[in-house]
Amino acid sequence: MNVIFESDLASPALLPYSGLTGAQLKAAGGEGLFIAESLNVIAAALEAGHKPVSLLTGEKHIPVIEEAIGGLLGGTPVYTAAPEALERLTGFKLTRGVLCAMKRMPLPDADEILKKTRRIAVLEGVNDPENVGSIFRSAAALGMDAVLTASNCCDPLHRRAARVSMGAVFRIPRAVLPCREDDRNRLDIRPLKRAGFVTAAAALTDLAVPVNDERLKSAEKLAVLLGAEGPGLKAATIAECDAAVKIPMAHGMDSLNVASASAVLFWELGIRQGP
Repeated sequence: MNVIFESDLASPALLPYSGLTGAQLKAAGGEGLFIAESLNVIAAALEAGHKPVSLLTGEKHIPVIEEAIGGLLGGTPVYTAAPEALERLTGFKLTRGVLCAMKRMPLPDADEILKKTRRIAVLEGVNDPENVGSIFRSAAALGMDAVLTASNCCDPLHRRAARVSMGAVFRIPRAVLPCREDDRNRLDIRPLKRAGFVTAAAALTDLAVPVNDERLKSAEKLAVLLGAEGPGLKAATIAECDAAVKIPMAHGMDSLNVASASAVLFWELGIRQGP
């Protein structure tokens, strides 16, 4: 580790932490960058092969960083400053202790993932980073083989998405599915059908089957489609799917938050890893 006390908050080295938008980060440095927050997320990204560019942290966290991941950082610069200066720089308190600017890696082609998987989650228009992170965490923990996000979804490497996922965005295969050329707000499910997946749309329709439907549970290859909080999946997307699926509710409730619903769906329809 190469610890640097940085007094110039306008230093170009600190731009990833303050002066670049999400889109600019994705385009930075050729491959693109993202910001990982917290030690466990950074460790997961390092284990997945992402290369660190620099870290930003408070002085009191440096010994913990050194002990936890110092051996994986080599000579990566670790910038530090007074707590109030760090808050001015980033716009928030570093409650998770550390940020790390990291290089992106090329994603696998969606068709390659579809060839190798039996249970996948597919997201359309899910743009809340915390929902995206929670869905990835549930997918990784509850028996899904991969997560495919439509091109109109939040970036899974968004700082909050990756943090809420507890590093799951680096632990489960993922790829991007295109949206339809005739409707850029709707994902194209034709690749799923070509790959032999039964498509199940999470939707509150009169024809929806309960989440424990045996036909879905026994499908050789199953894709569970989830839409944005509130509006849900596009009506045309639901109509194209083989089935709609819902979670039976009690006490007059009609639905769950999409992240909570994903956990129930994945538990029932994923590949069980244990007894």
